[in-house]
Amino acid sequence: MPHLRIGSRGSQLALWQANHISALLRARGHEVEIEIIHTTGDKITDVALAKVGTKGMFTKEIEEALASGRVDLAVHSLKDLPTELPAGFEIAAITERQDPRDAFCSRHYAKVEDLPQRARVGTSSLRRQAQLKAIRPDLDIHPLRGNVDTRLRKLEQGEYDAIILASAGLKRLGKTELIKQIISAEIMCPAAGQGALGIEIRAGDSATLDHLGFLNDPNARAATTCERALLNRLGGGCQVPIGAFAEMRNGRLHLESIVADPDGSKLLRDSRDGDDPEKLGNAAGETLLARGGDQILEAVYGRGLAVPPQP
Repeated sequence: MPHLRIGSRGSQLALWQANHISALLRARGHEVEIEIIHTTGDKITDVALAKVGTKGMFTKEIEEALASGRVDLAVHSLKDLPTELPAGFEIAAITERQDPRDAFCSRHYAKVEDLPQRARVGTSSLRRQAQLKAIRPDLDIHPLRGNVDTRLRKLEQGEYDAIILASAGLKRLGKTELIKQIISAEIMCPAAGQGALGIEIRAGDSATLDHLGFLNDPNARAATTCERALLNRLGGGCQVPIGAFAEMRNGRLHLESIVADPDGSKLLRDSRDGDDPEKLGNAAGETLLARGGDQILEAVYGRGLAVPPQP
């Protein structure tokens, strides 16, 4: 079996993900090494992600290592991967999905509804902020950056009454003690691709593609392809107030999606079923745009709350 080199960000969660894939490959007889690559998103820690506006901020440097042959594959949180990959790359596999929903973490409160008036909640996601504001317009939302440990420490030190994080990352790292509520997708629609890992390779690298085929989960692939099609149709990156969650129900793909104003004053929701993942995502995107999603997104970019994806 060939020696395989994995490119990964250096965060605790990214390394968990890379080591997880490494273990699966080693079980198949591969020799595997992991190369840590620092990305633009890792270097910018004092600005809300929505305002950075660098397309592929967590992937560009890793893709450069892939292109040059320094690494053979990259392991990403799928929600960090742009919906349109640069020329020369492809997604070889999308792994079995961990819980895609968001987690409400707090020391003192059991659920979002229990927070007192003007409670301080930490999140740097416009998607989470918008949906929180839609159900609790009184909440005081503050930016929250840093790795999982940093965010949890800020909560434990009393800087926030609650924080919202992806439940998948917390579960993978075994840091579930402060999870008080897994928020239903009907209340807080997750980010496209949340909870899934995307394995990226050089386009046309058929040998590596063959070695990675066993990692691909057909259900996760169909669901996330649908979600990413919706995100692409809306022209949004992972930092804009768009949510998408697809899952198999009775043999068909069901898609829940939202576009929301960051202050929660307007939230558009679409719910539909279909059989073709891309067609389903595109159709939902068209409907949301026609119902006013285009105006919401234009206003978000116009107010500088998020920066349009860079070419």
